[in-house]
Amino acid sequence: MKKQSKLFFAGRMKSFHYAFSGLKTVFLEETNFRIHLIAAVIAVIFGFLLKISILEWSVIIFVIGFVFVTEIVNSSIETLADTFSLEKNENVKKLKDMSAAAVLVSAISALIVGLIIFLPKILTLIK
Repeated sequence: MKKQSKLFFAGRMKSFHYAFSGLKTVFLEETNFRIHLIAAVIAVIFGFLLKISILEWSVIIFVIGFVFVTEIVNSSIETLADTFSLEKNENVKKLKDMSAAAVLVSAISALIVGLIIFLPKILTLIK
């Protein structure tokens, strides 16, 4: 293997290390991330119990990822804003509120998708 290829591979491995470190940080420091994780686990359990289709799995996995990504971006924005603005600042408040709104929109979207996929199956079981 060429030296350049080894350096490229080592750099990619460091990138994964940093990414997993970020996941660990958001998991340990962000309560809402853990709440979303619990909701995701519940959705996956329902998916197995209700035997959802491959297409439904694809949509469920996508919306779970969408919520996680928006939560991570929100946490990043809040951390960055807090780093550069220690006193009250109306623009920082707007920035943090808007990034929190992104999480809210993604979570509501995921909830609606979950209802569309799971509710008819649950109602069929109840009947």
